[in-house]
Order: sequence, then structure tokens, then C-alpha cells
Amino acid sequence: MDGLGGAGWFWFGAFVVALLVNGRAAFKLFVDWKGMLTTCRFVEDAYAGLDALPDEAALERAAAPVFLHLVPAWEEPTIAETLAALLASRYPHRRLHVVVATKASEEAAPHPAMTASTAELARRFRDGLPPWQQKTLSVVAMPAAGSKAHQLNWALRPETLGVTLGDTYDPRRVYVGVSDADSLPDGNVYRWIAAEVLAGRGAPAYQGVTLSLANFAAHDARGRVCAIQQSSIFIRVSIARLINEARRVRWFAVLAARSPRLARAVRPVFDFCFRRSQICLGHNQFVRLDVLQALGGFPISGATEDSTLGYALGARGLLMAPLPLLELVDLPETKDKMVRQNARWYKGVLDDVAFLWRAWRAAPTAFNAAQLCRHIGNKVLEWPIAAVVYPVLGFLGWHLAYRFAEHPVLFALGIAFPSISLGLTIWVGGIVTQDLIESLARYFPRAVDVRRTTLGQKFVGTFRCQTYWLLATRGAWRVLWALATTGRFDPAKTDRVTR
Repeated sequence: MDGLGGAGWFWFGAFVVALLVNGRAAFKLFVDWKGMLTTCRFVEDAYAGLDALPDEAALERAAAPVFLHLVPAWEEPTIAETLAALLASRYPHRRLHVVVATKASEEAAPHPAMTASTAELARRFRDGLPPWQQKTLSVVAMPAAGSKAHQLNWALRPETLGVTLGDTYDPRRVYVGVSDADSLPDGNVYRWIAAEVLAGRGAPAYQGVTLSLANFAAHDARGRVCAIQQSSIFIRVSIARLINEARRVRWFAVLAARSPRLARAVRPVFDFCFRRSQICLGHNQFVRLDVLQALGGFPISGATEDSTLGYALGARGLLMAPLPLLELVDLPETKDKMVRQNARWYKGVLDDVAFLWRAWRAAPTAFNAAQLCRHIGNKVLEWPIAAVVYPVLGFLGWHLAYRFAEHPVLFALGIAFPSISLGLTIWVGGIVTQDLIESLARYFPRAVDVRRTTLGQKFVGTFRCQTYWLLATRGAWRVLWALATTGRFDPAKTDRVTR
């Protein structure tokens, strides 16, 4: 230990742990930065090419795919806004069907603060449409209790599909879309997917870019920071991962074509180390009907059917394609609602562990093992503790660096990694994220001003960029505490009635 300046093996071990954690944090922030740039370029290129997409007449002649767009809803007072946006899409109306999936229990006892039940509001909206457009919109009510996944599956029953699509539909030519009842989609989404299908590039599933900015003007300073940060998750992680995953798979396919024996040998290493799980968001999402039917419908095993769907597609070797067009959704208006939303998402994270374990037991491949291990490490464990562990180990890394001041390399690394991590936290989270989302504003389906126009807004937005992550941590610990004390946690839906 003389070579370590008498610091001792314990402190050297702590120094190495802090160094690795801080290095990983800096690397992840760098990857996030690159992911945002990748996604934004993807979006900008797509919108630059919108004029080249086929119009409604061309799509009608070309026998474009049919879209069955589902809107699961429960106590949604503003659902008409979402339905109006969907029906205003530039797509042949005979090839578009929008179905609002509600619950009979709400019709029997509507929320007292609403003028009518969600189903009734949807029917009133339909009655105000032109006769030709009324046929495009239908409402189904699930008679029993159940989750959002149950509502979606109720709308996909064979008898419902027969009424909606007719008796001669081909499930390989039907895409099932999903949007929440607060969604504001882009009117060119169906055209973009149809162009991909007609060009022979159709994918079994698509996930579009979602930004939590629909009610941005209604938030205070903290809420606006949180809206930007939640939106950044989707562009720097969710969509960027889909883009890069497709690149990695294409790269490996080239290797397999050129050197099949080498590809077979390294395939487990590639799948375990370089493949990533697909993230579904539950809105601005499209899955081919035959694929959904093969999966048995939307997964009902967890609190969040969308994340489970992504894992189920990956386990079957199906690659979800990124969809570059934007959709705006609401962010919960209060701090408590944000915590509740993240608590429900974290409950879904816990539920997905059992699903991934069963998938690995059924097919113990390197990819399924990687999905399970990364899910437990990056979500189950890291989500609740990251807000504490990274700051503590950052400070520890600085402190321990001085124990090795006589070793220039160790000292420099000990000082550099937490400093780089802190700097990237502010730069990526507080500055780059804001700039890139502002650059996308011209493509929003509805005009939303996300600019920081005062010095106070710029200061708060930059240095409170971790506010949303702290609320997410509270949501995770709310779930863990409930499970530890009562043995159960019932995830609550985001309340959009009392605003």
C-alpha cells in the first residue's frame, strides 16, 4: 500500500467505485446528447420530405393500408379535441377508423364534474360530423372492470373488428394505432406509414415522437421545466434507441452475409452487449393487426401495457421502427399528479420483471437475458436511487481524489469524471435539451411557445433541470413503500377532470 500513498485498500476500492459510477454517468449523458441530435435530425428530415408523400387520391388508388386507431378513455372531458385531430388527418376516410374504447361503469356513473360521460361526449361529437365522416368514428364500452389494456383488447374482439372493418379485412394490411385521450397527433402520420408500406419498407410496429407539451402554457415555471425534461426522455432515449437499434441490426446482417461462421460465433455476445430493449409509449404507436393477434392482444400482465408490448415484440425478434412525426400530449398539472404518474410507470417496471423472467425461461437466449438484466439494473434498481447515488458518489469522487494527490493520473481522473458529469448534466439537461425542443416547435401539430423569454426562466430552466427526475424518484419510492407496508400498490390513472 505504500504505492498508494498510505490511502489503504478500502479507500482505493471506494475511489475505483466512485470513478466507475461517475464515468458511467458522464458517458450516459454524452450518449443522451448524441441521441437527441440523432432524433432531431430524423424529425427534421422527415418534415422536409412531407410534400413528397402520396396524397389522399394516390393512396386510395394504391390500396394503402387500413388504420384502426384506438383511443382508450376514462373520464376524459376534452376527448373531442383528440378526435377532431385524428379525423382531420390527411388520409382516405374509407381507410381510417377511429374507435373510442370506454367503460360501461363510467356511463352508469359519470364523474360529477363532467357534463356527460366520455362515451356520450364522443357520441355528441360524432353527431356533429358530416354523414360521411360519422362512419369513421365509433364508440365501444367494455362492460367489466379492467385496465387500459383490457379496453384496447375489447375493441379488438373479432365481432367488433367485423363491424368496424368489414368481414373481408386482411390483418396484415391493418395497422392498429393507439393514442391517449389527451393526444394531439400530426395529420400526416398515416400518410407517412402508408408511404413506407407501399415502398416495401413496412415494419411490424412503429413508435412516434411524443412530447409532453400540449398544455405547456397552463404550467408554472417548475411545470414547464418538467414538461421539457419529460419530453427529452422520449427524444434522447426512446426514439434514439429505436434508430440506433435498427442501425446495429443492419450492421450485423451485413456481417452475417459476409462471414456467416463468424456471425454465428459472436451472435450471443452481440445480442447481450449491443442490443437494446424497445420502448413503447402507449401513444403515437402503431402495430400491425396480425402481429397483435399473434401476441394475444395488448399485454395485460402489468400496470403499463405499452412497455410490456415493447418487450414482447423484442422477445419475438420483431423490430419496432421509429416514426418521425410528432404528437403532443399533456403533462400532469400538479406536482402530486406527476409523482402519481411516475408511480404508475414504476409499478409497470416492477410488473415487467415477471414478464421478462418468463420470456427468458421460455427462450433462454442472450437477447432475452440482456433484456431481463438491463431492466432490473437500469430501471428496477437505478430508478429509485439514482437521484441520491450519483450526487453522493460525485462528491465522494472529488473528495477521494485528494487522497491520491501524489498519483497524478489517479488524481486527474478523480477530479475529471465527476466534474464532467456535473457539467454535462447542466449542459445536456438544462441547455441543449431546451434548444433542440425549441428547434422542433415549428413542426408541432399545434402552436406552442416553449421559449424561455426572461432571464429568470433561463436560470430556472437551466439549474432546475433535475426537478422532474426528483419527482420520478418520489414516485418510485411511493410504490416501494406501499409494497413494503401493505403488500400492494394500486396505480392510479392521471386525473384530467379536476385541473
